[in-house]
Amino acid sequence: MTGLDRRPAAATDATLPRGPLAGFAAGSLAMGIWVTVPGLLLLYFLTDVLAVGPWLAGLALLLPKIADVLLHPWVGHRADVEQARRGDRRRLLLLGCALPVAFAALFAVPGGLTGTPAAAWVAVFFVAGNLLFAAYQVPYLATPADLRIGYDERTRLMAFRMVVLTLGILASGLLAPLLTDADAATRGGYQRMGLVLAAGMLVAMLVGVVGIARLRGVASGGTAPSHGGWRALRTALRDEQFRPLVAAYLAMSTTTHLVLAGVPYYAEYELRAPALTTVLVAAFVAPALLVTPAWLVLARRIGKQRALLGAQGAFAAGSLVLAVGRPAGLPVLVGAVAVLGVAFAGMQLLPFAMLPDVIRAAGTTGAGTYTGVWTATEATGAALGPYAYALCLAAGGFVASTAGESPAQPDAALAAVRYGFGLLPAAAMLAALLLQRRYTLDATARAAT
Repeated sequence: MTGLDRRPAAATDATLPRGPLAGFAAGSLAMGIWVTVPGLLLLYFLTDVLAVGPWLAGLALLLPKIADVLLHPWVGHRADVEQARRGDRRRLLLLGCALPVAFAALFAVPGGLTGTPAAAWVAVFFVAGNLLFAAYQVPYLATPADLRIGYDERTRLMAFRMVVLTLGILASGLLAPLLTDADAATRGGYQRMGLVLAAGMLVAMLVGVVGIARLRGVASGGTAPSHGGWRALRTALRDEQFRPLVAAYLAMSTTTHLVLAGVPYYAEYELRAPALTTVLVAAFVAPALLVTPAWLVLARRIGKQRALLGAQGAFAAGSLVLAVGRPAGLPVLVGAVAVLGVAFAGMQLLPFAMLPDVIRAAGTTGAGTYTGVWTATEATGAALGPYAYALCLAAGGFVASTAGESPAQPDAALAAVRYGFGLLPAAAMLAALLLQRRYTLDATARAAT
């Protein structure tokens, strides 16, 4: 890795207009739904509605992600081939627009299935959904590296995306529990929720496809020959700046998805009020709508790297407060979740703005392969987080149930609910911070713009 000396000379030519930016960002509304709702509700759906044991439920969410590790980089390579042959990545994006079908099916488990058969149903449609998600997300996230824009403009582009992504996370995080009938969740409620949110996903994804086409019209970086699949993959994995960035992002993704998976359990078993699930989700996600512009300003002033380290530290500190549980008091706990939300906003904006910096610095035409590895990492974290929390519940002897049942939980299970929601995220985020400190490109990238 040699800095930015191989970057195209025209990399900073364009300033992107707001209309195409908003259209591009709309695609993140659907991505917000996909990454939030399964992470928030799927583990609980399995253990407390479909009577799947926590260890098997965690396995049903983890195993589909193993395929992602191979499939996402392959999808990235296909995206680069499409870019080289056709000048865009539209066909993959349109294929990914079938994701809402898999999302709806994920929660439409036939009435006769419980336990292991129900877990198998969920796992099959989770695999299908993850593949379709990759077909959309990989070319989508390659867009900033394809455009003739510089360091700060890439952050601005991702800030637009972050605001809309937050809207998707917030809206789906609030609506999904309500549509499932919240306190008295039923199979029918989950099926209704899946259908309603799937319709919104489809509209948002199609608008995103149009927005990407408009951005390319404004600031296309041109078409270059694509590297071969394995060659591009080796380039990405050997990149001395990409490795610490993607490793830290794996820890961040694992942590945030662990927290999302733990919210319904923390609300029901620690706070003893299942309806507080919506309050905690709002406290976690809503701050991002207010603080994303502040993260953008901070990144411009002190750099993306230093801002991201601050976000990681704040997340770890807030998690430790949550480990205290009820004795801390509800206002303090909601405030701690809000701190996590502020940090979460920075961790959604800054790494995604740093990724195209790395790609540009590497001088590679394989942007799709880089983003394929990145999204595989994100998908892995999305599986590891709930799985880690499920293992924590299983270690505590958590008792699974079907809808309408309320079995007594042993004290060890209640402790696992609390510590899995507090201590485990703090430890994982500290690991992310230590990994992130190895990233050194930021100063060079800022100076070159």
